[in-house]
Amino acid sequence: APKNFNFWYFFGSLALLVLGIQIVSGIFLTMNYKPDANLAFGSVEYIMRDVPGGWIIRYIHSTGASAFFIVVYLHMFRALLYGSHKEPRELVWIFGVLIYLTLMGEAFFGYLLPWGQMSYWGAQVIVNLFGTIPFIGPDLALWIRGDYVISDATLNRFFALHVVALPLVLLGLVVAHILALHDVGSNNPDGVDVKKLKGPDGHYLDAIPFHPYYTVKDLVGAVVFLAIFCFVMFFVPEMGGYFLENNNFIPADPLKTPPHIAPVWYFTPFYSILRAVPPLFHSQFPGVLAMGIAVVILFLLPWLDRSPVRSIRYRGNLYKTWLALFVIVFLILGYLGTEPTTVWGQFGFDAFFLDTKDVA
Repeated sequence: APKNFNFWYFFGSLALLVLGIQIVSGIFLTMNYKPDANLAFGSVEYIMRDVPGGWIIRYIHSTGASAFFIVVYLHMFRALLYGSHKEPRELVWIFGVLIYLTLMGEAFFGYLLPWGQMSYWGAQVIVNLFGTIPFIGPDLALWIRGDYVISDATLNRFFALHVVALPLVLLGLVVAHILALHDVGSNNPDGVDVKKLKGPDGHYLDAIPFHPYYTVKDLVGAVVFLAIFCFVMFFVPEMGGYFLENNNFIPADPLKTPPHIAPVWYFTPFYSILRAVPPLFHSQFPGVLAMGIAVVILFLLPWLDRSPVRSIRYRGNLYKTWLALFVIVFLILGYLGTEPTTVWGQFGFDAFFLDTKDVA
């Protein structure tokens, strides 16, 4: 491994740690959860109130969901900082983006399972977006729901996808991501190839063994992360309504729409993009298309970024400025997605795609 790994290289191993936490806590939750529209909300309350240690398991899983996205976002930001998406690591980046999309699907399907008000209506909004796709939209939305409305059939379908199907896909992609990384080697903050120079003993001059140097370093990062994780889990598990929405402590009621519906925070940047695009012929498809373009850009980034320089340390001030603005705009879009619609969302939409173009 390169000698000069820094703070930003903690997040890959932390993502693996959180994945393990989510799998283990999810297994324990499924032992008492009931995927039934009449029993789901009550089973979550039963886990929280009556199952010994159940509230800890539930908070571990809910906090872990947000922690997973935080770690993955920081991991992707590090790739943009040091050019880890560039040649010869295009395949590593592609697998990483696929992991990110699978993680979004996993979070979406798990979002409905508590069967609270925000779970129900958030799922209703997102599924209806698929219905706006021309020609295949209505059939696709019907297939996702398994019924003409969000119902018991939807809950069972989402439970199966969340607990079995997508975790298997996610594990497969993680293995592919690690194998692809092992094949080309890790990037480093200087963006140089550490395998070019060998010493008389045949060892690379700019590299050191991963063990014990980086296993110990990652262990320190894991301890700090777990300390923060436990603090959030024990003292602020709802995080002001961002990790666990207040409306989700109310049972789902198909006859009562909440005054303000918004997805959980890790979806809100894309939700802001959706809302910023005006409907066309009473259809929200243009907004859905804009969201899709925002995702496709991630896949194309290795080829859109044509600079021969990898690391931000050696790139010009213009790139550094645009990358900083991109992060700021992404965070602002995330915040605006939690609030009622405003004109600022359209400014954020324009800035997002402008910054994406200039970062590349």
